[in-house]
Formats: sequence, structure tokens, C-alpha cells
Amino acid sequence: MSDASIVLVVLAVGTFALKSAGPMLLGARRLPARLQDVVDLLPAALLAALAIVSTLGDGRSVVLDARAIGLAVAGIALWRRAPFVVVIVLASAATAATRAVTEL
Repeated sequence: MSDASIVLVVLAVGTFALKSAGPMLLGARRLPARLQDVVDLLPAALLAALAIVSTLGDGRSVVLDARAIGLAVAGIALWRRAPFVVVIVLASAATAATRAVTEL
């Protein structure tokens, strides 16, 4: 078995253990309301953090390029409650236009 296969199996088992730990420890009990509110907001916060890190990060440095403009346009479009397809098109167009202008 290769090293990559071992890592994959260990990660799969670890993921299963973490996902099953909550229901096994809590049983049929409900989380307190304040804690449930935090748990409900975690996926959105983690997705936003992932988007920002992958857009602005380059190793250990911060890079402001055309992707940052696209992210800002997407944020404004979401704030204005645009449909998701429109958000993607606007962000892509803003990124492409910024790259076209800066690489002339």
C-alpha cells in the first residue's frame, strides 16, 4: 500500500470519527440555543474564509490582483441580492476586465 493510500484511509477514518462523535456524544439531546446559533453560522464563515484565503493568499504573502476585484464585485452583487448565476458572471467579467486592462 502506497503512502498516499495510507493517508487517504487515515483521513477517511478520521473524518468518519469526527462526524459520528457529535451524535454519539449528544445522543437525542439538543444543543443549547446559543451554541446552535454558532454552529449554524460556521459553514458560511468557513466558506468566506476559504474564498478570501484562496483569492488573496499566495504562500505567506497577500496578493492584490484581479481576483480581489472579482471578489469585491461578487460581494457587492451578493449584498444587492443578485441571483447566484449573475454573481458568478459579474465576478468573472470583472476579473477578466481587470486582467485585460492591467496587462496592456
